[in-house]
Amino acid sequence: MRQTTKRKQNNFIVQGSILAIASLLSRIIGLLYRVPMTNIIGDEGMGYYNVAFQIYNLALLISSYSMPLAVSKLVAAYCVKKEYRSSYRVFKAAMVIAGLSSLVVALIIYFGADFFAGTIFKSPRSAIPLRVLAPTILIVGIIGSLRGYFQGKNTMLPTSASQLLEQIVNAFVSVYAAYTFMVANSASASIAAYGAAGGTLGTLAGACAALFFLLFVYFAYRPIIKKQIRRDTMSPVEDYPSIYKMLLLTIAPVILSQTVYQLSGILDNALFGNIMHAKGFTAEEHSALLGIYSSKYNLLVTVPVSIASAMASSIVPAIVRARVQGAFKEVKKKIHVAIKFNMIIAIPSAVGMTVLAQPILNMLFPTNDQKAAETAIRLLTLGSIAIVFYALSTISNAVLQGINRMSLPVRHSAISLGIHVVLVFVLLKFTNMGVYALVIGNITFPLVVCILNWRSIGKLLRYRQELLQSFIIPTICSFLMGILAFFSYKGVHAVVHSNAFATVVAVGIAVVAYFIFLIIFKGVTEDELEGLPKGHLIVKVAKKCHLM
Repeated sequence: MRQTTKRKQNNFIVQGSILAIASLLSRIIGLLYRVPMTNIIGDEGMGYYNVAFQIYNLALLISSYSMPLAVSKLVAAYCVKKEYRSSYRVFKAAMVIAGLSSLVVALIIYFGADFFAGTIFKSPRSAIPLRVLAPTILIVGIIGSLRGYFQGKNTMLPTSASQLLEQIVNAFVSVYAAYTFMVANSASASIAAYGAAGGTLGTLAGACAALFFLLFVYFAYRPIIKKQIRRDTMSPVEDYPSIYKMLLLTIAPVILSQTVYQLSGILDNALFGNIMHAKGFTAEEHSALLGIYSSKYNLLVTVPVSIASAMASSIVPAIVRARVQGAFKEVKKKIHVAIKFNMIIAIPSAVGMTVLAQPILNMLFPTNDQKAAETAIRLLTLGSIAIVFYALSTISNAVLQGINRMSLPVRHSAISLGIHVVLVFVLLKFTNMGVYALVIGNITFPLVVCILNWRSIGKLLRYRQELLQSFIIPTICSFLMGILAFFSYKGVHAVVHSNAFATVVAVGIAVVAYFIFLIIFKGVTEDELEGLPKGHLIVKVAKKCHLM
């Protein structure tokens, strides 16, 4: 009985872990296909590709990015009260909002591509991949409503599977289309931009594959939905005007909060392009630097942060359910577990990226351009600590959203953005730091959000995160792991003279060693391990090895 209760209470960790694994695999697939794509279209092409994606991401935020969270939050609140008719109405209303808003934004981006890319970002050739991306906005809007509905129903499997399928299709189509477009436009001065357009075609193809999969799951699940609705004869039914109002009130602050996050990257790109242009850099030169920053440093940093994003998707409906039931102690417990789980992953990820920056980048992005390689290595070594702050800010935002304090993440992100813009502008304008100024801004932005968020959470919930097991022990274990990883790489490389082999071995040794250190230093308990997917197997192996 105790095991069943514990598993039920920590079900959000299991569901979050499923989504985290899928998100991590998706990021790894994304990382792997970027390698051949970068080799095909070059740093200049990746610069155009990333400018297009910055605009695309902002368009998604405005149109539908917040839809999964809003739908899952409201659906979870109705489902815990067994008001299935109202929960389904939330889904239908969300589909209407997402469809209309996404269609309008997609048309604006398609027809305004030259203005956004050329006038604002001083990168006119980025309009070519941006136009290819525009239809994806509509598809992703519909996908978001479907994913949010299933997440509100307390299952992350449809979201996880669709993410993996989306990324696999994206990978194959992106590489093939990038090569094909480059060959077809080899005589054009915009050849790199056409290559980037091939990469964005993969995003469109992946989104289509995910939509078809989710629609298949939805129609397969529909008989169960109808059965639940038929049984729901006693509960009140929310009228559509009220549902639209609730959705909009939930969506608006999330859009504002996430828009501010995205604006930091967009403003960085705009500031960098304009200031570097004023300093005499050509569009091709600053696009290449942005390509290194976005497609190498930023891409690697966001891989472990995807785990925090997955846990945030899981914890919001979990907190909503506990809050609706009046289980406020359970709310605090879920916050504690989610933060600890994320720090156990984020801290060693940051240390590992710092220590193995050179071998990882040389393995994933081999290049004959020594100057570009050294720039990427320095960026990753300097900026890996951002992983920890982004993980914390993502989870703390989700906590505030789960307890219905939707405006606070907006306010805190806006304050942080103001500090961020001033800092990056000063560093770019009055120093010769160049692209390194963007890395410093990328660290300070989530750090300020973290500080403000935790100040509010502490006041609102009278909550304080314990430090020893959540932060101190993982940091000590990560430090020891980093030393072992560094010397493992050096030792293996000295014997086999293969960077890729030595890197893979060093990473494998680091992962195993870290979790051994974590268990030895009692950073995790037996109960916490058993709450994870296949946790009983982990405990069994640990006991056999006399670690527990």
